[in-house]
Amino acid sequence: MKRAVLLAAWLAVPAVALADDYSGMLAYLDVTRIDGRVLAGASGAIAINQAAGDLNIQANLHGMASGDRGDVAIATRQQHSNDVVLSAPLEASAHIAGQALAGASGIASINQASGIANTTLNVVSATLARQGIRESDDTALAASDIASAGGQGDTGDGVAAGIRSVGVSSTALRGFDGVLQLNQIAGARNDTANVLGLVVQGNP
Repeated sequence: MKRAVLLAAWLAVPAVALADDYSGMLAYLDVTRIDGRVLAGASGAIAINQAAGDLNIQANLHGMASGDRGDVAIATRQQHSNDVVLSAPLEASAHIAGQALAGASGIASINQASGIANTTLNVVSATLARQGIRESDDTALAASDIASAGGQGDTGDGVAAGIRSVGVSSTALRGFDGVLQLNQIAGARNDTANVLGLVVQGNP
């Protein structure tokens, strides 16, 4: 009986070690992917946030207004504080493939981030107003009430470069009609943003 118990315990050790190795391997692979026919033919306001890794921040903000004195104001702040990451993934990738969003229409805002402490932001504001087209000077455009990624976390010292890749296949997004915003990141401590503002004069 004792011999059988010892044998069972010995056989269990390799399985536990293997599970630990597998978990450790997954910690170094940060992969995001949109594939197949995801949202193919969709219409309207489409917002996608997809992240793999640690401390990634994403936002898709849409604002619409209509009226005699219609106006849209969007403000956001994306911020990390006192975050410390000691290692980075050996492989980080963000891809859109297949027939994803093929034939879709409207507003599509997509954030894809693989890695550590990345921030991505998409903003669309549209106003239909009878007051006509208003001009914005350079100061107003630079301010735009949007702040992104203040004070990101430390990703550690001596981090290996690893493999980084992003891409969109030739079959994805084919035939898309409308406003398309895309942030794709593979890596660490990257900040990206797409900001679109429209003011259109309506009918009297």
